[in-house]
Amino acid sequence: MTDTPANASLFTPLDIGPITLDNRVVMAPLTRSRSKVPGHVQTPLHALYYAQRAGAGLIVGEATQISREGQGYAWTPGIYTDEQVEGWKLVTDAVHNAGGRIFCQLWHVGAISHNCFQENNAAPVSSSVWTPEGEAFVGDYHPDGPTLPHPEARALDTDEIPRLIADYRHAARCALAAGFDGVELHAANGYLMDQFIRSSVNTRDDKYGGPVENRIRIVGEVLDALADEMDPGRIGIRLSPSGGAGGSSDADPKGTYTAVAKLCAGRGLAYLHVVRPNSHGGGDAAAAGEIVASMRAAFDGPLIVNGGFDPAEGASWLAEDRADAICYGRLFLANPDLPARIAADGPYNDPDPNTFYGGGAGGYVDYPTLKRKDVAA
Repeated sequence: MTDTPANASLFTPLDIGPITLDNRVVMAPLTRSRSKVPGHVQTPLHALYYAQRAGAGLIVGEATQISREGQGYAWTPGIYTDEQVEGWKLVTDAVHNAGGRIFCQLWHVGAISHNCFQENNAAPVSSSVWTPEGEAFVGDYHPDGPTLPHPEARALDTDEIPRLIADYRHAARCALAAGFDGVELHAANGYLMDQFIRSSVNTRDDKYGGPVENRIRIVGEVLDALADEMDPGRIGIRLSPSGGAGGSSDADPKGTYTAVAKLCAGRGLAYLHVVRPNSHGGGDAAAAGEIVASMRAAFDGPLIVNGGFDPAEGASWLAEDRADAICYGRLFLANPDLPARIAADGPYNDPDPNTFYGGGAGGYVDYPTLKRKDVAA
């Protein structure tokens, strides 16, 4: 008889910057499209949702737009107004009272948007003129919703870049005021930072386009701005070498994203968070291990990996020193007490896709835990 939990490698502490995580089970940033409008504000319902999941070593909060321009989906939260800061305080207080840690994911979708989200119905912005594949989830923001084709995005002028970086800086300041333990720069999944990184989108001819060192320049400048606002050990970054919204890609994902990982090294960052190719995000799964390994070798801090892991595979990656923590998404969505379930080797609730986006308490805070078979909102 042993008291060692199942998948034991997930249950050792991990230092990220000045913070010690109790375990290596990380909750992924999960867009749920339930913020209060107008205002894009979090509420006591969100506080309950996150507090239920505070057993994670770290919660990376749902993607949160840094400005009105950065929004691309219906009912997603912001972190740029006083009202939004107060709403997020409800969440961070609840998580901390439950013993958890939470980072704010700073998000600008770039071209993965629609005019209806933009001031004066303006075109979305990107690194270059680009029309993403697919449709924007506009909900009731447009009378012809809930989805509409993405419009053509315009290229940001070179002299607009300082304003964009200032928006990231302001959002980081707001995240600290809201009580977050740190921030994660969302530079993955085909959104704005990734639209600069990826060769299929970035066709600029200024210092932010062309060779890879130019395409990744803006990532370094944003990280510098964030580090002006907080301890770099409270800053993480998320990257995804393959797949992503809008159909964007890169001609040399291994070389490009290894270069970004190297750019992130030497800064004292909390972690590098890499989304491997998987069935949800797309990409070549066969190349995933090689690309992640190359990025791990280039970065000098903790590596968090995400992308369709089950508990056993995640534990094996840790045991083999291929990563330092594992980020779980859909499993955490349906299992608020996921670390306890992993330690007990299950069972696991199945998520209900019909309640992923929009709505209220149903499919959000009513998934049962091992200790409570029925959870009331």
